[in-house]
Amino acid sequence: MKKIALTSLLAVFAASGAHAANVIDGNPLYMPRAGHFFSETSLYSHSENSETWRLGEEFGFGVTDFLAVDLKTTAAEYDSFDGAAWEDLSLGLTARVFDRGEWKVDVYGRYGLGNVWPDHKPFWDEDYSHYTWTMGLRAGYTTYLWTIAGHVDFNYGNTETFNWGDEGSHIWRAGADAQLALDENWNLVAGAEYTGYADDWAHDRGRWTGTFGVNYNIDATKYVGLYINGAMNHYTGDWEMEDGIGYGVKFGIDF
Repeated sequence: MKKIALTSLLAVFAASGAHAANVIDGNPLYMPRAGHFFSETSLYSHSENSETWRLGEEFGFGVTDFLAVDLKTTAAEYDSFDGAAWEDLSLGLTARVFDRGEWKVDVYGRYGLGNVWPDHKPFWDEDYSHYTWTMGLRAGYTTYLWTIAGHVDFNYGNTETFNWGDEGSHIWRAGADAQLALDENWNLVAGAEYTGYADDWAHDRGRWTGTFGVNYNIDATKYVGLYINGAMNHYTGDWEMEDGIGYGVKFGIDF
């Protein structure tokens, strides 16, 4: 009986272990293993403009168990395909600098191009495109059943890649994300993030965004999720909730 009980207990932990940080199931501390590719595809819209949809893709590779590269991009269609655009393209690098049991710490950087091909505008045109550099830190704690992680990053954007002498834009973000495994198939995720501005012309501006999602593990390497999000803004110190909510679906695979 003791052996049967022990075997059953280990089986439960093995099933719950599908939600560990190196398994792609919506975990905010996910890190691909060495030699593994991953893809997360999302399709999302907003209740205030449901005829406009955005398709996002993040594709990455685990160089080692502690270093990963990824490519992100977003395309959009507007007003039932009256217009369309290739909105952004960015390259990122993430390094896990601390991994001791349940505790994980990552540093990450990203270089991105915005307005790659705007609606009815030239491709990669200097009059419309802009560039953003990002540096950030993420840290968290993960168990078999739940994960919580916080992050903070700084973003510098301008109309040229290395236009450091110009004013540009200086944006910082800070937030937290959590995941709760209900069983070996289902898990819940939630997150909140604040976006602030370090520029004099926008020092009164700020934005809170909140996200909630439900993920289903198709198997150990694939998941699908449904998400909703909302936002609250202030421009002169007064907070106002945005009308409506965003919603979408996400599909992830590790291979």
